[in-house]
Amino acid sequence: VQLTEFGGGSVQAGESLTLSCIVSGYTYTRGCLAWFRQVPGNNRLYADSVKGRFTIYIDGGNLYLQMNDLKPEDTGMYFCAARAGWLRLTADDWDNWGQGTQVTVSS
Repeated sequence: VQLTEFGGGSVQAGESLTLSCIVSGYTYTRGCLAWFRQVPGNNRLYADSVKGRFTIYIDGGNLYLQMNDLKPEDTGMYFCAARAGWLRLTADDWDNWGQGTQVTVSS
């Protein structure tokens, strides 16, 4: 599986960004895709849509992360990941990663 992210950037608090993950070679009969966020010195954390500001969706086999009303705490490197099987929230359970795209939110 090849994963290529883009769409990051430097924005002001309250602005929006949409990250894209272009997926190729995805042949899992049953698998999943996800977004993770990492800040220096910390583990990669699953980026979910529960916050209400983030929306994750798949379109044309590619994965997207729409982020609205961005806050400084959303700053980090965002990675797209793929795995066979069910969704797991721990980064160590994922074995396919993109190179990441940086999001920086200033107040």
